[in-house]
Amino acid sequence: MLAPYFAFIGRRLVQMVPLLLGITLIAFAVMQLAPGDYLTQMRANPDVSPQTVEALSRAYGLDKPWPVQYLLWLKNAVTGNFGYSFTYKEPVYNLIGRYVFATVILTFSAMLFSWALAVPMGIYAATHKNGMVDRATALLAYSGISAPGFFVALLALLFAQQSGLFPVGGMTSVNHAQLGPVGRALDIAHHLVLPVLVLGTRGVAGLMRQMRGNLLDVLGENYVLAARARGLHERKVIFKHAVRNAINPLITIFGLEISGLLAGAALVEAVMAWPGLGSLLLDAVRSQDLYVAMASFLMGAVLLMVGNLISDILLAVTDPRIRVA
Repeated sequence: MLAPYFAFIGRRLVQMVPLLLGITLIAFAVMQLAPGDYLTQMRANPDVSPQTVEALSRAYGLDKPWPVQYLLWLKNAVTGNFGYSFTYKEPVYNLIGRYVFATVILTFSAMLFSWALAVPMGIYAATHKNGMVDRATALLAYSGISAPGFFVALLALLFAQQSGLFPVGGMTSVNHAQLGPVGRALDIAHHLVLPVLVLGTRGVAGLMRQMRGNLLDVLGENYVLAARARGLHERKVIFKHAVRNAINPLITIFGLEISGLLAGAALVEAVMAWPGLGSLLLDAVRSQDLYVAMASFLMGAVLLMVGNLISDILLAVTDPRIRVA
């Protein structure tokens, strides 16, 4: 029974390989459009000798044409060696390992927050069409979609500063290392509240309107009318027959939502000083730290592809009409 799923997952994993090659090649080429590289800044430093700069250039292959540089990076990346960070003076693998955790818990917490609120609100708005709650949720949805993410993040920081209820930026407190395991988890959760609210606001707004529209369309289908004609309880008609079909389009856009959250997370991380991949990538691009930027691009692409794969599997599980074989 599970064999088709394993075969499907295997095919999708194989298909990821050329896609990742194309993404990393384009990203590497785009990084080369900027004049100079990280070593250009070192050449302008009178305290660094030209011999040192040239030695570093040869050691990291930066004296070669960019297609050769890409092939060298790709050869090392396949073995798990993503290069060395010029800015942070440590291997990129260790650096990404620290920052990816922060981005993963932020994006998936925001996704959980969005879905937990959006789906019930969309169902209630659809089943109480044109009521006060429906109109109020519509206003909130349009406001959430229209408000720029960075502006909402700045308002959240202002609120945190004036109220003192939440930390002003960062992921941990100063005394985080002295806390126990439970205390550390609670400290991170406390710092996570405002970034999740800021990042999840747009997700709640979009998903809620999508759920409402889908459910209204499904409620007019013949099989729903037939279920009501058989005398089924309205709650059973809604949740067993209508919602199950109305939620399928939301599952389909699950992977795209991860992409949107990652893009929004970069802005939120930059504004709210959250130490994630978004802020790391921004710093790497600014300083032309090539290998850190490439590893960040690669991690973002992998997360997006995995999200799309999960959404396809969930769709096959929830909808018996779809067969992965």
